[in-house]
Amino acid sequence: MAAIAATGGLLFGFDTGVISGAIPFMQADLNITDNEIENITTFALIGAMIGALVSGALSDRFGRRTVILVAALIFLVGALWCGIAPDVTHLMLARIFLGIGIGIASFSTPLYIAEISPARIRGTLVSMFQLLITVGLLGAFLSDSAIADNTNNSCWRTMFYVGVVPAIILLVGMLILPESPRWLLSKQREDEARKIMCKYEDPAVIETEVESMKRDLQEASNQMSLAETFKSRWMFYPMMLAVLIMFFQQAVGINTVIYYGPSIFQKAGFADSEAAVMAQVSVGVVNVIFTIVSLFLIDKLGRRKLFFLGMIGMVVTLLMIAFCFTNLDTMGDTGRYGIVCSMLGYIAFFAVSMGPLGWLIITEVFPIRVRGVGSSIGSVANWTFNSLIVWTFFKMITSFTNHFNGNESYGTAGVFCVFALVAMAGIVWGYLYLPETRGKKLEDIEAHWKKGGHPKDL
Repeated sequence: MAAIAATGGLLFGFDTGVISGAIPFMQADLNITDNEIENITTFALIGAMIGALVSGALSDRFGRRTVILVAALIFLVGALWCGIAPDVTHLMLARIFLGIGIGIASFSTPLYIAEISPARIRGTLVSMFQLLITVGLLGAFLSDSAIADNTNNSCWRTMFYVGVVPAIILLVGMLILPESPRWLLSKQREDEARKIMCKYEDPAVIETEVESMKRDLQEASNQMSLAETFKSRWMFYPMMLAVLIMFFQQAVGINTVIYYGPSIFQKAGFADSEAAVMAQVSVGVVNVIFTIVSLFLIDKLGRRKLFFLGMIGMVVTLLMIAFCFTNLDTMGDTGRYGIVCSMLGYIAFFAVSMGPLGWLIITEVFPIRVRGVGSSIGSVANWTFNSLIVWTFFKMITSFTNHFNGNESYGTAGVFCVFALVAMAGIVWGYLYLPETRGKKLEDIEAHWKKGGHPKDL
């Protein structure tokens, strides 16, 4: 069940990653500037914010499964629309539409998986969503690399068409999956919920789990509004954790590498578009490998240890990237490949930690009464910070370049230093506030907040 649902992550990854290989060819084919590329990329993220914002209420009303099916249809139509877009305006509209599907999937897929998972392996199963995101990214990079053709600038259209394939996989897969038992119980469909729980839960604990969920649902009968969520004192820590975990996930700059990797590699000295897209494939491979590693670690080491491992590693590798860029003229090929190696190290540390942790934390810290609204807020925060970083990346490089008298290598290094400083701040925040949710029942986490408990004491 989790593997099929996590295909939503595959589409999430593919449709966010495909743009990176398409950019060099789109720019040449349609005479698009760097600022327009930022807009085209960011418009998908704006759509994702819209999708994430509405998906909480929609999934509570119509069910997790139904909402994921809608997302699959959006992915299918959006991929075709991007491929046939005749100009920048149509591309922006198509990317907004596609982004709505990405936003819905970013919220509804991990929520669905969390609600069909036993507590002892919930972290591993929810992290499958992140794994499939990385597989989707790698698939996008590989297909981009296979399609890339320096003699045919319109090849970017075929890159988008490939997205139809994972959309069909998700659509067909979700048609055979059941609804979330928690949602069925909320709609007084207890017999259906019990039958589904028999497929994945220890029979000895089903009765206890059903009664526990009933108590939660009884309390949730008066669903908290968005305004009530912000006003409730005991909701402060869950809200803060959901927003800030997503801030640090995005503000360390991960999606600048995902969206603009080939452009960054060209700045590092790779000669042409095909070579830069090939270098991006190595990013996708490392991303998948270390996301798989995280599946084995997240329920063994726990959330906090993985967080610190990843953030410290990212500080070191981001500073190494900056060092290589500042010494690119003197180091030559050594500097260029030093950037690639440091970038791969950065990706590895992110994939093993902040990649899965961000989505996992927002599914764990909210009580059922506000889980739909709260998780939606976390997703919106993710896409908001994602959009800001992606929209300002080239602008920041230009600003730093101007500061360093037109030296673009120094300008690029300055941006990566900013990302390193954010990661340092994240380490301090994590030490003070990040809770350890490993093995905790969602109901016990809720009880901790209501007692006025501090996140670090969970």
